[in-house]
Amino acid sequence: MMYRTFKILLLVLPLLFGLTAFSQPGEKLEALRAAFITKKLELTVSEAEKFWPVYNEYSDKLKAIKRNLRQNYKKHSDAITDAEAEELFKLDLQSKQAETDLHKQYSEKIRSIIGVRKTIRLRLAEEEFKKQMIENIRDKGD
Repeated sequence: MMYRTFKILLLVLPLLFGLTAFSQPGEKLEALRAAFITKKLELTVSEAEKFWPVYNEYSDKLKAIKRNLRQNYKKHSDAITDAEAEELFKLDLQSKQAETDLHKQYSEKIRSIIGVRKTIRLRLAEEEFKKQMIENIRDKGD
């Protein structure tokens, strides 16, 4: 079991991150997340080869939606007009809807690759990874 997971990681990580996987902190975090999720889901080599491009595409699109909303919030100061506030309010709702639509679309794609059980386990693995990263940050702060 351990050998199979290691073999998958050796195959998947270079595909995901090229030769510079550990050169940037963000890339290192992504590599850790990929290794964690691959292990938790017990992805086969075949599943991993199909799963990661779709998952990464989903993640990139989700980040773009969130980044756009965050940038729009940053543009406005405390002296925001009612019209600007209304526009930002609508953008916030549109962004949440776009996130929901994206989640639905990619959940179906991911489900077709790894099945419904692993898709459910994916959501749990994502949350577990976030909790571990937060705990690591807290531990370093103590």
